[in-house]
Amino acid sequence: MTTRFRDLTDFFISVGADQVAHTEKTYMAHGIGVYNDLKAWGCDEELCYAGLFHSIYGTETFQGFTLPVERREELQELIGQRAEFLAYVNCFMDRATMDAQVQKMDEPYPIRHRVTGEKMVLSGAEYQDLITLHLCDWLEQVARSDAWDYRREQYQAMAKRLGGTPLEAYNRVCAAAPQ
Repeated sequence: MTTRFRDLTDFFISVGADQVAHTEKTYMAHGIGVYNDLKAWGCDEELCYAGLFHSIYGTETFQGFTLPVERREELQELIGQRAEFLAYVNCFMDRATMDAQVQKMDEPYPIRHRVTGEKMVLSGAEYQDLITLHLCDWLEQVARSDAWDYRREQYQAMAKRLGGTPLEAYNRVCAAAPQ
């Protein structure tokens, strides 16, 4: 797969997602911010692509833009199956089922689909990728959204589990939180 970053942003523009407001930015600008942060964390290109499209189908809290799931194959062709799968799970997961497993170190990691109720079963590596992109998403927007208390304990647990750069980023961003 030889995708250029311009192809990714052109896709956002073609579906109108570049015009959607999101935490004092546009949805596309937020996605680019998550992509860039994951890059800075040293993540591979597929995980960065998943970060760019992390909420493309809508999430529990973001419904400002939703690409129809019937277009999954098109997105898979653009960003790859792994990246699209991670974005899909991030969009459709019941967050409580993801949060409940942060301390668990053995796979599999079943995540409840918030719409269908079905279990989406993740490997250990997929779960690590999911919490990496989910944490990065929150850190990229928390100061603009002023949602410091939204699931903060869960985000801290993700950061501690991931360690390294994600934990450093969590500590740096949260140091700016109002007291």
